[in-house]
Amino acid sequence: MDSRAFLLLLSIVIHISSLLSDSSLKEGSSLSVNDVLESPTGVFSAGFYPVGDNAYCFAIWFTEPSCSRDHDCTTVWMANRDFPVNGIRSKLWLQKTGNLVLTDAGKYIAWSTDTVSPSSTDLILYDTGNLVLQNVEGVILWQSFDSPTNTLLPSQRFTKDMQLVSSRSRTNFSSGFYKLFFNNDNLLRLLYDDSKVTSIYWPTPWLVSFATKRFPYNSSRLACLDTLGKFTSSDNFSFVSADYGVRLQRRLTIDFDGNLRLYSRKKDNNATWVVSWQALSQSCEIHGACGPYSICSHNPISGRRCSCLPGYQVKNANDWSSGCEPKFSISCDNDTDQARFIRLPRVEFYGYDYKVYPGYTLDMCRKLCLSSCGCKGFQYRYVGDGLWPQISLLNNMKTTVIPTLCFPKMLLLNGQRSPNLDGQFYLKVPRTSLFSDKDDYSGFGLNCSIELLRPPDRAYPKSSQNDKSQLMLWFACALGAVEIIGILLVWCFLFSSEKDLNEASQGYLHPAITGFKRFTYSELKKATGNFRVEIGRGAGGTVYKGTLPDNRIAAIKRLNIANQGEAEFLTEVSTIGKINHMNLIEMWGYCAERKHRLLVYEYMEHGSLAEKLSSRAVDWRKRFHIALGTAKGLAYLHEECLEWVLHCDVKPQNILLDSNYQPKVSDFGLAKLRNRLGDDLKYSRFSRIRGTRGYMAPEWVFNLPITSKVDVYSYGIVMLEMVTGKSPAMGGTSNSGEGKELERGLVTWVRQNKKNGGESWIEEIVDPILEGDYDEGEMEILVMLALQCVEEDKDARPTMSKVVEILLHRKQYL
Repeated sequence: MDSRAFLLLLSIVIHISSLLSDSSLKEGSSLSVNDVLESPTGVFSAGFYPVGDNAYCFAIWFTEPSCSRDHDCTTVWMANRDFPVNGIRSKLWLQKTGNLVLTDAGKYIAWSTDTVSPSSTDLILYDTGNLVLQNVEGVILWQSFDSPTNTLLPSQRFTKDMQLVSSRSRTNFSSGFYKLFFNNDNLLRLLYDDSKVTSIYWPTPWLVSFATKRFPYNSSRLACLDTLGKFTSSDNFSFVSADYGVRLQRRLTIDFDGNLRLYSRKKDNNATWVVSWQALSQSCEIHGACGPYSICSHNPISGRRCSCLPGYQVKNANDWSSGCEPKFSISCDNDTDQARFIRLPRVEFYGYDYKVYPGYTLDMCRKLCLSSCGCKGFQYRYVGDGLWPQISLLNNMKTTVIPTLCFPKMLLLNGQRSPNLDGQFYLKVPRTSLFSDKDDYSGFGLNCSIELLRPPDRAYPKSSQNDKSQLMLWFACALGAVEIIGILLVWCFLFSSEKDLNEASQGYLHPAITGFKRFTYSELKKATGNFRVEIGRGAGGTVYKGTLPDNRIAAIKRLNIANQGEAEFLTEVSTIGKINHMNLIEMWGYCAERKHRLLVYEYMEHGSLAEKLSSRAVDWRKRFHIALGTAKGLAYLHEECLEWVLHCDVKPQNILLDSNYQPKVSDFGLAKLRNRLGDDLKYSRFSRIRGTRGYMAPEWVFNLPITSKVDVYSYGIVMLEMVTGKSPAMGGTSNSGEGKELERGLVTWVRQNKKNGGESWIEEIVDPILEGDYDEGEMEILVMLALQCVEEDKDARPTMSKVVEILLHRKQYL
C-alpha cells in the first residue's frame, strides 16, 4: 500500500471514530458486528450478540458479570431475535432521515424503527438499559423500553400494549411459548401459547379475580418495578423481593420454562444473579411444561422432570416440549371390549374436558369414556361434603347425589403428579396391553430433563467458504474463450440474481418463521396439478387442493396481491404464522417468487360451514360446538395473540370443518396483509370497506372507527344463519312464505318473531332441517347472544371472550 492510500484509509478511520462515541451513535454512522455501545457508567452494553453459527441479533446486555459474547451474557432486550442476521457485512445504521435500520449482509432490511426526523438524531444507551433514539430537541422518536422482549427493568413501564415473551430455550433466543400480558379483563396474566393450544396458568385459572385478590375494574393497565425491589400493578397485584430495600441490579424476566422471576445482583463483577421472587413455586403448575401425553413431576434437588405415560414414547428426544406419542392404536368401531384403563394415582391433567359430569360413579365414568372414540382417559375426583352443595346448586342437582366429578379428556396436556393432588386419573389403553391396574406407576416412563430443548437451527456460511467459491468461479471463467465468457456473463446475470434473492430471503431475511417451509412456485404448481382443483374463491384469492411432496393434503391459496414488496409480505406472513390456536387454520408454508404470492394451509376434510349448513350432517350438537369453537378462535385473535388482529370477513365460507367437525377460522390476518400490500399501503387504518355483504357491521357503512366489534357483529350474523338455516342476504326464500319479511333482513325477521311469537318464538325460527332435535335452553341462549352481537351500537355488543364465557357456562344463564 502506498503512502497516499494509507493516508486516505487513516482519514476514513478517524472520521468514523469521531462519529461513534462509547454510548451513542451519531446520525449517518453505523455499528458493525464487532462494535459495541456502552452506557455512560458501563452498566449496559449494546451490540451484535451471537445466537448461532455466524448468526447475530442486535441486543442489550448487562456488562457485568464479565462474559464472553459467545455465551452466558445476561441479555435484557433484542431487536430481531426471530430474524438473526449474517455476521458478515451486517450493520446497524442510523440514517440521516432519522430511521434506525438493521441491514442483513449489507443488502436486506431485517429490522427498523420506521422513524422520520427533520432534525439530526442520536442513538443513546442509558444506564437504565434503555436504548433511545432522539432528536436534538430531546424528543424521543423510539426507545427499547416501549418494545420489551422477555425482561422488564427498573423504571420501565409495562403497559396494556406490551408483552413479555419468553425465549425458546436457554440457548435459543427466538420467541418461546410463554407470555406475560394484561388480558382484556385488566388483569396481569401468564399465558402458555403453543402452536396448537393456548391457556392461562397464572394466576390460578379456575379462580375468579376476587379470589386471587385482583381488581379488574380499572382501565390503566400499568405495572412497574422500582429499584428497591417492589413491583406494583394496576390490578392490585404487588410483591416485594426477598432483598427489598437494598439498591441492587434487578430484572424481572419470564424464563424459557414459563416462570416469571425477579433476579437481583450486587454491583460486583464476582457476584451472580439470585432469584428474589418467582410467580410459581411449583414448576409443574406451568402449562405445557412437558408436552402432550406426558407427566411433570417436581424434585426438590433435580427440579422439573418429564415422563411419558404408560404405552407412550418420547416424540423428540432433543425437544421435550414435543411430548410423547402412543405406541398403540384403539379402533373406533364402538367395541368397548377393545380398551381398558390404567389407574394413575395423584396424577392430574388440567383442561380439555369433553364436559364435567357431577355425581357419576366410577363405573359410569368408565363406560362414558369407553363409548367415546376420542376419549383418551378420564379424571375422577371425590369432592367432599364441604364443596358439594355449591357444585350441586351450580348444576341444578340434588345434594343427595354422590359428591364426585367425572372429567372425560379429549386431549392430555398439562399433566402433573404431586402428593398434594386428590383423585385419580384413568388412562385408556388397549385391552391387550401388558400393564396391570394394580401396578404402581409413580415412576413410570422415560425420565428426561426439561433442559432437552432444541438449539437455534441457524447458521451462515463463513467468509472463507464464499471467497473460495468465488475464486474457483473466476478461475473457471478465465480458462474459457471470450465468446464463452460472454455467454457465461449473460447466464449469470439472468439466473444468479434470482438465486441470490431466493437464498437471501430463505437464509437471511426471515429464517425463523418456525414450522414454515418456503415453497417454490414450481413446487406448488406441481402439487396442485397446474392449479386444477379449485375448492374456494374469494376477494383475497383462489384456493386449490394440492398434495405436497411429503404426501400431505393441503389447501393452497393464490393471493390477489401480486407484484408487491417481498420483504413486507414475508413480515406479515411471519406474523400470521405465529398466530396459532386449535380453532384457527394452521399455515404450513408460503411462496414469494417474482409476482407470485401463495399461502399453504392444512386441508379441511369437511370443507366450509357454508357447504354443510344445508345438509343433515351438522346436527344441533355439532352446530353448538361450531359456535363455541369459532368464538374461541376469534377471542384469541382479538385478545391473546402477539398482535391485535381483526378478521374483517367472518362468514360461513371462512369457517372450515376438520374430520371431527371441529371449526377452524380461516383467512384471519389477510385483511391486514392486503392492507399492508395493496392499495392502502400508505395508511395505518382501514381506508375502504372490507367484508361480505350481509355480514358487515354498520361501522363500515357509516365510516365509524373500526374495532374488534366488527367481527363480533359478523359472528352474530353467522350464528343466526346457523340457527335458522336462512341466509342474511336480502331477499330470502319466497316459497317459504316468509320472503317479504326476509327482505328486511335476517336480524329484523328474528327480532320480529321474538317480539310477536310468544313462548314458542324459538320454534318459529329454528332451521327445519333439525326436525326439532335440539336443546331448547342452549338454543335460546345462542339466539339471544347472537342478537346481542348484532346490536347497531358497537358498545352494546359483547367481546368475543365474553361470548366464550357465556357459552362455556351456559347452565348459569338458563
